[in-house]
Amino acid sequence: VAGVLVGHPFDTVKVRLQVQSGDKPQYRGTLHCFQSIIRQESVLGLYKGLGSPLMGLTFINALVFGVQGNTLRALGRDSPRNQFLAGAAAGAIQCVICCPMELAKTRLQLQAAGAAREYRGALHCLAQIYRREGLRGVNRGLLSTLLRETPSFGVYFLAYDALTRGLGCEPGARLLVPKLLLAGGTAGILSWLSTYPVDVVKSRLQAD
Repeated sequence: VAGVLVGHPFDTVKVRLQVQSGDKPQYRGTLHCFQSIIRQESVLGLYKGLGSPLMGLTFINALVFGVQGNTLRALGRDSPRNQFLAGAAAGAIQCVICCPMELAKTRLQLQAAGAAREYRGALHCLAQIYRREGLRGVNRGLLSTLLRETPSFGVYFLAYDALTRGLGCEPGARLLVPKLLLAGGTAGILSWLSTYPVDVVKSRLQAD
């Protein structure tokens, strides 16, 4: 939950920058986007759509770690290849929750300040989309979400496992918490870098 609260403003800026027109961009860059949102919509504008990831967080975490652990056991040997495959399987399965959740989040993040609000919240957003477009509309961007999440989770679990082993993150080890934070942060960066172009495509599709 803390990670979502800290990261959501950056995610809002990311989505705004990803979907803006290349010909006449509204924002000149990350800092200008932050400043513009705060000036026009207040700090709360950075937290638009926050309810959606908060609602899905528990289900996604349970699904990811359950699928990853069971897949790794089914594959037998704990190897880098199997770590990647188990992570990729977890990433693919959780898309059934992640895709609608991110669709609602994206639509709410892009909802203009001062205009008549089309969506009152995440559930209302999904209900409105379903009423107009059916299940296909609720799952808009599913393929791009799969193409992002599957390799991204594979890279994350592979990198995290390799880093925790390399840093000596055994229980009781010296500086265990900083080492785990370094491993998790680095693995997260690598997983995002590996699939960021697909994330841009997904944001554009879900914004329409």
